[in-house]
Amino acid sequence: MAASSSSNMLQFMKLIGQLKRVPRTGWVYRKVQNPESVSDHMYRMAMMSLTISDPTLDKHRCMKLALVHDMAECIVGDIAPADNVSKAEKHRREEEAMQRLSGLLPDGLKQEIFGLWEEYETQSSAEARLVKQLDLLEMILQAHEYEELEGAPGRLQEFFNSTAGRFQHPDVLQLVGALNEERGRHMTDSQTSGKPQTAASASEQQNPKPSPTS
Repeated sequence: MAASSSSNMLQFMKLIGQLKRVPRTGWVYRKVQNPESVSDHMYRMAMMSLTISDPTLDKHRCMKLALVHDMAECIVGDIAPADNVSKAEKHRREEEAMQRLSGLLPDGLKQEIFGLWEEYETQSSAEARLVKQLDLLEMILQAHEYEELEGAPGRLQEFFNSTAGRFQHPDVLQLVGALNEERGRHMTDSQTSGKPQTAASASEQQNPKPSPTS
């Protein structure tokens, strides 16, 4: 690798390293303490991709898509619906960021990474559509974990509401079912113990807001 290529690769690694310090905006807006980073989110999505047993899908491609789909956020940040940025403008900013990022890489790798990002954005493959479902699954799993940590079952119901009807893959549906069962038990236990629902939870369930995903 030439010196200039090594320098560019180092800059690329430093840029994507910023993802470890970009908090997921949806959690910030809901005042979650110590919210996860974008890279936290993408790592578990990649692990979810690894566990998919569907022989008709390329799981390695799914893992790559999971690792690339939010990469632009190291430059533009995590733009949430509540930020009032149009989908077209969000896409424009992220495409510009991806061109900058991939432009630091050798040609073959540049084309692969930018192509993976475009594939996810356009949902042009079965793998991209699965990874979108994993994106939503990871979000509600994280919401459930925050409810557990806060001891506030139901506080983040809006995130679950935003995913209604959006899961189709059998493996994902099984995980969603298991998650809903566990969460339902926790909510029932909370009601049985007489623990009051937080004011924030009641308000959010009556007036759901957009989730952090677009």
